[in-house]
Amino acid sequence: MTSDGVILDGYVDEPTCLGVPPYISPYVRYLSGVLKEHEIDPAYLTIDGLRQDPTRFQLLQEAKIVVVIAGTTVPGKYLGGTPAGLREIQQIGTALRKPVKVLGGPILYGYAGQGGKRAVHQAIGGYDVLLEGSPAASLDAYLSGKEPRAHLSYRDIDRWAKEGSTIIGEHPSFPHLMIELETASGCPRTLEGGCSFCTERFAGVPTYRSVEGIAGEVVSLYAQGARHFRLGKQPDLLVYGSSGGAYPCPRPELLETLFRSIRVAAPKLATLHIDNVNPATISRHEEAAREALESIVEGHTPGDVAAMGMETADPAVARANNLKAEPEEMATAIRVINEVGGERRQGVPELLPGLNFVLGLAGETPDTYRLNQVFLEEVFRSGMLVRRVNIRQVMPFEGTPAYSENTLGRYRKEFEIFKTWVRESFDLPMLRKVFPTGTVLERVVIEVSGDLSFGRQMGSYPILVGIPLSLREKTVHDVVVVNHGSRSVTALPLPIEVNRLPQQTLSWIPSVGKKRAAQILKNRPIGSLEEFRKIVGATPIDHFLSFILPAVPSL
Repeated sequence: MTSDGVILDGYVDEPTCLGVPPYISPYVRYLSGVLKEHEIDPAYLTIDGLRQDPTRFQLLQEAKIVVVIAGTTVPGKYLGGTPAGLREIQQIGTALRKPVKVLGGPILYGYAGQGGKRAVHQAIGGYDVLLEGSPAASLDAYLSGKEPRAHLSYRDIDRWAKEGSTIIGEHPSFPHLMIELETASGCPRTLEGGCSFCTERFAGVPTYRSVEGIAGEVVSLYAQGARHFRLGKQPDLLVYGSSGGAYPCPRPELLETLFRSIRVAAPKLATLHIDNVNPATISRHEEAAREALESIVEGHTPGDVAAMGMETADPAVARANNLKAEPEEMATAIRVINEVGGERRQGVPELLPGLNFVLGLAGETPDTYRLNQVFLEEVFRSGMLVRRVNIRQVMPFEGTPAYSENTLGRYRKEFEIFKTWVRESFDLPMLRKVFPTGTVLERVVIEVSGDLSFGRQMGSYPILVGIPLSLREKTVHDVVVVNHGSRSVTALPLPIEVNRLPQQTLSWIPSVGKKRAAQILKNRPIGSLEEFRKIVGATPIDHFLSFILPAVPSL
């Protein structure tokens, strides 16, 4: 198989965009649309697909043009894929001989590989063309005979997004694929400098995509089989379409129109979630923000997360880094989101806050870590729910104040102590509140198969689910929570078939354990709940137990 063009997805992770499986970024879809508009029929390949089958390198070698998209500016730990590293990107560019080699994405801002190190901005060898600015617009400029440096125009993006929607079927996660939808570019706080470490400043002041443009793309994606969507690629969804300085007021009616339009475009969608919101928007415009959050809850699917950049609970650090919110404002935002989104539907809260801490910023002292802990202790005592706490060390990029003004490496001991405390003393008890034993998680997609299989629901920051059974990858299961870790839950598939499950799996039923699991096996088949209770007693998940007898083999 040969192709005129190939898009190689090295995956991206930015403050406003996630493109690591099961997510697919807007970048690669737009690039596909650009190539098609220039009468180049593109194939699509992920970096993991290339690693798993090196013979597919021949597909790249025989193409006329290869476009690589890559770069992580907020790197994390990933279950679904591993982003391309700098050496890997350079090796691909050097090894290719025939095609025109094009590189774009946040990799051009610099590369560090992990938090806690400065991102080095360096020449990347082996490529003929570097797409400065908007990758799609710059590729279009290059293919039109111009310099490959251009800013995005949503009028063009809307067109390319529709054309490029066809590649989603080539993604290895399809049909269990989260479509990251772009709603805006740039941050309002660029007007006052923005946060010291954030790369969103490079996109400038906000430009908003139209409701019609977003809905039109969803129509095309839905026709290709997309059923899972997230409104990402923006620093603060609450101010979608708003203007008025660094802290504009939300327009709830516009958000209502946006969600309604997506629902019309994808009438049988399975997931519609959000990503970032600015806590300062909520604290400074509480009533309008509350109405905006209500519009989101009315239009989305449950189990959603509003990610908020807290960064620090130290007011001195917040001021030194021009951060968007101080601790009091963050506390207000957590409260308001809980009041609007705390009600459960389909067993899970509608919408909960997610908190992002960034450590190693300018102005930190050992007391910063104490203040962070005190803040989380107060959140827990208040009864408010938090879906997850993300802790990372800053990765400073050239062009941001944090590149030269930071405390990297100065408080490693305090960082590790704080992170351990969060995982053991905050995350674990909080997960027990968010996903209590007996919570049903619908449609968990298995991503890693083994004696202990791992899967997640489709969504924004879904909880990792460990299932003590060997289950095939890409199979989908409804499960019930039976235990908790600091970053995951253990669950059993529904119904819990007492007469068929192996002993090790039965031992995870609350109140069972290894000894009683052995007794269950000894007494199988068990015909009723009453018989089961004679061995185990009552459990908190009795109503999920099934006593179907195993099939009798035919003679």
